[in-house]
Amino acid sequence: MKGQIVKNSSDLYFISYEDKIYPCKCRGIFRKEHITPVVGDYVLFNKDKLLVEKILDRKNYFERPRVSNIDQAFLVTSLKEPDLSLNLLDKFLSLMELNHVKPIICITKRDLLSNSEWISIEKILDYYKKIGYSVVFNTEVDKIRELLCEKTSVFTGQTGAGKSSLLNKLNSNWNLEVGEISKALGRGKHTTRVVELFCINDGKVMDTPGFSSLELKKYKKDEIRSSFLEFFLYPCIYKDCTHTNELECNVKKHVKSHDILESRYENYLSFIKEDE
Repeated sequence: MKGQIVKNSSDLYFISYEDKIYPCKCRGIFRKEHITPVVGDYVLFNKDKLLVEKILDRKNYFERPRVSNIDQAFLVTSLKEPDLSLNLLDKFLSLMELNHVKPIICITKRDLLSNSEWISIEKILDYYKKIGYSVVFNTEVDKIRELLCEKTSVFTGQTGAGKSSLLNKLNSNWNLEVGEISKALGRGKHTTRVVELFCINDGKVMDTPGFSSLELKKYKKDEIRSSFLEFFLYPCIYKDCTHTNELECNVKKHVKSHDILESRYENYLSFIKEDE
Protein backbone atom coordinates (compact mmCIF):
# COMPACT_ATOMS: atom_id res chain seq x y z
CA MET A 1 0.00 0.00 0.00
CA LYS A 2 1.09 3.59 -0.67
CA GLY A 3 0.60 6.04 2.17
CA GLN A 4 2.12 9.18 3.65
CA ILE A 5 3.84 9.66 6.99
CA VAL A 6 1.93 12.31 8.94
CA LYS A 7 3.68 11.97 12.30
CA ASN A 8 6.70 10.31 13.88
CA SER A 9 7.09 9.44 17.55
CA SER A 10 10.21 7.52 18.59
CA ASP A 11 10.37 4.48 16.28
CA LEU A 12 6.70 4.66 15.26
CA TYR A 13 5.63 6.23 11.97
CA PHE A 14 1.97 7.12 11.63
CA ILE A 15 0.88 6.56 8.03
CA SER A 16 -2.24 8.01 6.45
CA TYR A 17 -4.02 5.74 3.99
CA GLU A 18 -7.67 6.02 2.87
CA ASP A 19 -8.68 8.25 5.80
CA LYS A 20 -7.16 5.89 8.36
CA ILE A 21 -3.92 6.14 10.34
CA TYR A 22 -1.62 3.13 10.71
CA PRO A 23 1.17 3.15 13.37
CA CYS A 24 4.08 1.36 11.69
CA LYS A 25 7.67 0.41 12.35
CA CYS A 26 10.41 0.18 9.71
CA ARG A 27 12.10 -2.83 8.23
CA GLY A 28 15.31 -3.73 10.04
CA ILE A 29 17.40 -2.96 6.96
CA PHE A 30 16.49 0.73 7.28
CA ARG A 31 18.69 1.13 10.35
CA LYS A 32 21.47 -0.93 8.81
CA GLU A 33 21.51 1.26 5.70
CA HIS A 34 21.01 4.49 7.71
CA ILE A 35 17.65 5.21 6.09
CA THR A 36 15.42 7.53 8.14
CA PRO A 37 11.82 8.20 7.09
CA VAL A 38 10.48 11.70 7.83
CA VAL A 39 7.09 13.38 8.05
CA GLY A 40 5.87 14.05 4.53
CA ASP A 41 7.45 10.93 3.01
CA TYR A 42 5.34 8.81 0.70
CA VAL A 43 6.01 5.17 1.50
CA LEU A 44 5.05 1.65 0.58
CA PHE A 45 3.86 -0.18 3.70
CA ASN A 46 2.24 -3.43 4.79
CA LYS A 47 -0.93 -2.52 6.66
CA ASP A 48 -1.29 -6.03 8.11
CA LYS A 49 2.24 -6.25 9.48
CA LEU A 50 2.29 -2.48 10.18
CA LEU A 51 5.67 -2.24 8.50
CA VAL A 52 7.23 0.50 6.34
CA GLU A 53 8.85 -1.27 3.41
CA LYS A 54 10.14 1.48 1.11
CA ILE A 55 10.48 5.28 0.98
CA LEU A 56 9.43 6.67 -2.39
CA ASP A 57 11.35 9.43 -4.18
CA ARG A 58 11.17 12.80 -2.46
CA LYS A 59 10.32 16.10 -4.13
CA ASN A 60 12.47 17.86 -1.54
CA TYR A 61 13.94 17.31 1.91
CA PHE A 62 14.83 19.59 4.83
CA GLU A 63 17.14 18.71 7.70
CA ARG A 64 15.75 21.10 10.34
CA PRO A 65 12.89 20.52 10.68
CA ARG A 66 13.22 17.04 9.20
CA VAL A 67 10.39 17.03 6.63
CA SER A 68 9.89 16.29 2.95
CA ASN A 69 7.61 16.79 -0.04
CA ILE A 70 6.53 20.36 0.66
CA ASP A 71 4.70 22.10 -2.19
CA GLN A 72 4.55 25.64 -0.87
CA ALA A 73 5.69 27.75 2.07
CA PHE A 74 3.87 30.73 3.54
CA LEU A 75 6.64 33.10 4.66
CA VAL A 76 4.88 34.95 7.46
CA THR A 77 6.47 38.39 7.46
CA SER A 78 5.77 41.15 9.98
CA LEU A 79 5.97 44.79 8.93
CA LYS A 80 6.35 46.04 12.51
CA GLU A 81 7.00 44.56 15.96
CA PRO A 82 9.12 42.85 14.72
CA ASP A 83 10.10 45.18 11.89
CA LEU A 84 10.32 43.98 8.32
CA SER A 85 13.61 42.13 7.71
CA LEU A 86 14.34 41.96 3.99
CA ASN A 87 17.50 39.97 4.65
CA LEU A 88 15.53 37.25 6.41
CA LEU A 89 12.78 37.32 3.78
CA ASP A 90 15.29 36.98 0.94
CA LYS A 91 17.05 34.14 2.72
CA PHE A 92 13.76 32.28 3.07
CA LEU A 93 12.96 32.93 -0.59
CA SER A 94 16.34 31.59 -1.73
CA LEU A 95 16.06 28.53 0.49
CA MET A 96 12.64 27.69 -0.91
CA GLU A 97 13.71 28.28 -4.52
CA LEU A 98 16.72 26.00 -4.02
CA ASN A 99 14.42 23.25 -2.71
CA HIS A 100 11.69 23.60 -5.35
CA VAL A 101 9.11 24.92 -2.89
CA LYS A 102 6.76 27.69 -4.03
CA PRO A 103 7.15 30.64 -1.62
CA ILE A 104 4.16 32.82 -0.76
CA ILE A 105 4.90 36.04 1.12
CA CYS A 106 2.30 36.48 3.85
CA ILE A 107 2.25 39.97 5.34
CA THR A 108 1.15 40.68 8.94
CA LYS A 109 0.70 43.78 11.09
CA ARG A 110 -0.12 46.14 8.22
CA ASP A 111 -2.38 48.03 10.64
CA LEU A 112 0.59 49.11 12.78
CA LEU A 113 2.10 51.25 10.01
CA SER A 114 1.54 54.93 9.40
CA ASN A 115 0.53 56.01 5.89
CA SER A 116 4.05 57.25 5.10
CA GLU A 117 5.59 53.98 6.31
CA TRP A 118 3.14 51.99 4.22
CA ILE A 119 3.87 53.93 1.03
CA SER A 120 7.57 52.97 1.12
CA ILE A 121 6.90 49.34 2.01
CA GLU A 122 4.16 49.02 -0.61
CA LYS A 123 6.75 49.87 -3.30
CA ILE A 124 8.99 47.08 -2.00
CA LEU A 125 6.12 44.57 -2.03
CA ASP A 126 5.20 45.64 -5.56
CA TYR A 127 8.76 44.78 -6.59
CA TYR A 128 8.44 41.24 -5.21
CA LYS A 129 5.17 40.84 -7.09
CA LYS A 130 6.82 42.12 -10.28
CA ILE A 131 9.54 39.47 -10.17
CA GLY A 132 6.97 36.70 -9.73
CA TYR A 133 6.16 36.20 -6.05
CA SER A 134 2.67 35.92 -4.60
CA VAL A 135 1.96 38.36 -1.76
CA VAL A 136 -1.03 37.92 0.56
CA PHE A 137 -2.08 39.56 3.81
CA ASN A 138 -2.98 37.62 6.94
CA THR A 139 -6.39 39.31 6.81
CA GLU A 140 -7.16 37.57 3.50
CA VAL A 141 -8.20 34.35 5.22
CA ASP A 142 -10.46 33.06 2.43
CA LYS A 143 -7.73 33.62 -0.16
CA ILE A 144 -5.19 31.73 1.97
CA ARG A 145 -7.64 28.85 2.42
CA GLU A 146 -8.00 28.65 -1.35
CA LEU A 147 -4.22 28.51 -1.75
CA LEU A 148 -4.06 25.58 0.70
CA CYS A 149 -6.34 23.43 -1.46
CA GLU A 150 -4.63 20.28 -2.81
CA LYS A 151 -1.19 21.44 -1.62
CA THR A 152 1.15 20.45 1.19
CA SER A 153 2.04 23.71 2.88
CA VAL A 154 4.21 24.95 5.71
CA PHE A 155 4.00 28.23 7.62
CA THR A 156 7.30 29.75 8.67
CA GLY A 157 8.96 33.12 9.16
CA GLN A 158 9.96 35.60 11.83
CA THR A 159 9.44 34.82 15.49
CA GLY A 160 6.52 36.94 16.68
CA ALA A 161 5.23 37.62 13.18
CA GLY A 162 1.81 36.12 13.91
CA LYS A 163 1.91 32.52 12.64
CA SER A 164 -0.18 31.23 15.56
CA SER A 165 -2.82 33.93 15.10
CA LEU A 166 -3.07 33.09 11.41
CA LEU A 167 -3.40 29.35 12.03
CA ASN A 168 -6.18 30.11 14.51
CA LYS A 169 -8.06 31.98 11.79
CA LEU A 170 -7.57 29.17 9.29
CA ASN A 171 -8.76 26.41 11.64
CA SER A 172 -11.88 27.48 13.52
CA ASN A 173 -11.87 24.22 15.51
CA TRP A 174 -8.87 25.34 17.55
CA ASN A 175 -10.20 28.55 19.12
CA LEU A 176 -6.92 28.93 20.98
CA GLU A 177 -5.24 31.92 22.51
CA VAL A 178 -2.24 33.30 20.65
CA GLY A 179 0.87 31.38 21.67
CA GLU A 180 -1.13 28.43 22.98
CA ILE A 181 -1.21 26.20 19.90
CA SER A 182 2.01 24.38 20.78
CA LYS A 183 0.83 23.84 24.35
CA ALA A 184 -2.52 22.45 23.22
CA LEU A 185 -0.81 19.98 20.91
CA GLY A 186 1.35 18.64 23.73
CA ARG A 187 4.30 20.78 22.85
CA GLY A 188 4.89 22.78 25.97
CA LYS A 189 8.13 24.37 27.05
CA HIS A 190 9.63 21.13 28.33
CA THR A 191 8.21 18.86 25.60
CA THR A 192 10.12 17.75 22.53
CA ARG A 193 8.62 19.38 19.46
CA VAL A 194 6.97 16.90 17.11
CA VAL A 195 6.37 17.64 13.45
CA GLU A 196 2.87 16.75 12.32
CA LEU A 197 0.96 16.89 9.04
CA PHE A 198 -2.75 17.60 9.25
CA CYS A 199 -5.56 18.14 6.75
CA ILE A 200 -7.23 21.49 6.18
CA ASN A 201 -9.47 22.68 3.32
CA ASP A 202 -8.65 19.73 1.02
CA GLY A 203 -4.95 20.34 1.56
CA LYS A 204 -2.30 19.52 4.14
CA VAL A 205 -0.39 21.77 6.51
CA MET A 206 2.79 20.84 8.34
CA ASP A 207 2.89 22.02 11.91
CA THR A 208 6.59 22.46 12.62
CA PRO A 209 8.76 24.35 15.12
CA GLY A 210 10.00 26.38 12.15
CA PHE A 211 13.08 26.23 9.96
CA SER A 212 15.89 26.44 12.48
CA SER A 213 18.57 26.13 9.82
CA LEU A 214 18.67 28.96 7.28
CA GLU A 215 22.31 28.64 6.34
CA LEU A 216 23.11 28.63 2.64
CA LYS A 217 26.66 27.36 3.10
CA LYS A 218 25.95 24.00 1.51
CA TYR A 219 24.91 25.66 -1.75
CA LYS A 220 27.36 26.78 -4.41
CA LYS A 221 27.55 30.38 -5.59
CA ASP A 222 25.90 29.59 -8.91
CA GLU A 223 23.04 27.85 -7.10
CA ILE A 224 22.45 30.88 -4.87
CA ARG A 225 22.65 33.12 -7.94
CA SER A 226 19.95 31.04 -9.64
CA SER A 227 17.63 31.54 -6.66
CA PHE A 228 17.33 35.27 -7.44
CA LEU A 229 14.62 35.29 -10.09
CA GLU A 230 15.19 38.85 -11.34
CA PHE A 231 18.74 38.05 -12.45
CA PHE A 232 17.28 35.99 -15.28
CA LEU A 233 15.52 39.11 -16.59
CA TYR A 234 18.88 40.80 -17.25
CA PRO A 235 21.27 38.19 -18.70
CA CYS A 236 24.96 39.01 -18.78
CA ILE A 237 27.40 38.57 -21.64
CA TYR A 238 29.15 35.80 -19.74
CA LYS A 239 27.01 32.89 -18.56
CA ASP A 240 29.24 32.32 -15.54
CA CYS A 241 29.03 35.96 -14.39
CA THR A 242 28.85 36.12 -10.59
CA HIS A 243 27.46 39.69 -10.63
CA THR A 244 30.22 40.88 -8.31
CA ASN A 245 33.39 42.34 -9.87
CA GLU A 246 32.75 41.81 -13.59
CA LEU A 247 32.97 45.05 -15.60
CA GLU A 248 30.31 44.15 -18.16
CA CYS A 249 27.80 42.82 -15.63
CA ASN A 250 24.26 43.58 -16.79
CA VAL A 251 22.79 42.83 -13.37
CA LYS A 252 24.94 45.50 -11.69
CA LYS A 253 23.87 48.00 -14.35
CA HIS A 254 20.22 47.35 -13.54
CA VAL A 255 20.89 47.67 -9.82
CA LYS A 256 22.26 51.17 -10.50
CA SER A 257 19.24 52.03 -12.64
CA HIS A 258 16.93 50.74 -9.85
CA ASP A 259 15.37 48.02 -12.00
CA ILE A 260 16.71 45.57 -9.39
CA LEU A 261 15.97 46.32 -5.75
CA GLU A 262 19.25 47.33 -4.12
CA SER A 263 18.51 45.40 -0.91
CA ARG A 264 18.00 42.22 -2.97
CA TYR A 265 21.41 42.65 -4.60
CA GLU A 266 23.12 43.42 -1.27
CA ASN A 267 21.53 40.34 0.28
CA TYR A 268 22.71 38.24 -2.67
CA LEU A 269 26.28 39.42 -2.05
CA SER A 270 26.03 38.53 1.64
CA PHE A 271 24.63 35.08 0.85
CA ILE A 272 27.44 34.13 -1.52
CA LYS A 273 29.94 35.26 1.13
CA GLU A 274 28.43 32.60 3.38
CA ASP A 275 29.45 30.11 0.72
CA GLU A 276 33.05 31.29 1.09
